[in-house]
Amino acid sequence: MKKIIIDFIQGVRNLFARFGSYQQKSPYVVMIALALVIVIVGINLFVELTAQLKTETLSNYDHQITQFIISYRNPVLTQYFKIVTEVGDVHGYLIVLGISVILSAFIFKKWKYIAQISLVLLLATLSNVMLKRFIDRARPGIEHLVVVKTLSYPSGHAMSAMAFYGFLIYLVYRIKMNKFLKTALYLFLVLLILSIGISRIYLGVHFPSDIAGGFIAGLIWVVFCILIFNLVEVFRKDPLT
Repeated sequence: MKKIIIDFIQGVRNLFARFGSYQQKSPYVVMIALALVIVIVGINLFVELTAQLKTETLSNYDHQITQFIISYRNPVLTQYFKIVTEVGDVHGYLIVLGISVILSAFIFKKWKYIAQISLVLLLATLSNVMLKRFIDRARPGIEHLVVVKTLSYPSGHAMSAMAFYGFLIYLVYRIKMNKFLKTALYLFLVLLILSIGISRIYLGVHFPSDIAGGFIAGLIWVVFCILIFNLVEVFRKDPLT
């Protein structure tokens, strides 16, 4: 893996050197290399986790973590996590997309961001459906506090939350705004992603490993799409790059 990354960076470096513009493009080399590392490591982690799904060790971890989380069940937390899990479902994404469209139209005027985040969510959703059917893991046998109809691994809520709200974190980073507001949005979106993941365990519809797999797969899509979108932007501005 290390050799592949080194060779890739060297190849990009040589490409830029031919045009005498390596110094100007060096930030993109770093970005590409870092994104490549994250994607490769993420895929390896996902494959390794998937391979351990039927092992006793992972089963014990799933059981212990689940029991710890559901031991805190109470009416207030149950209501909170039911609301949070809806935010990580189709209705939640439609509402957030609607708000994003309004902000893009009247404030930021960046329609490409809407297209980008919609594409990230679509890719995460479609790949999640395929992964669930291929891996075919049943839901936990404990009491479900909400109705579910699909398979268990990887968690669609966790995967979509990481992809959608994770990409929103990237967009907040890209958009110029007050530093205090930006930091507050970072914290809110991170808390929301984690809450959506925990909610699925709390409500009894997912194993903790389902959530971990979903987060990893969602993060892979976020990083991969950020890489592609930035490369498209670079080549669009400078076709000789």
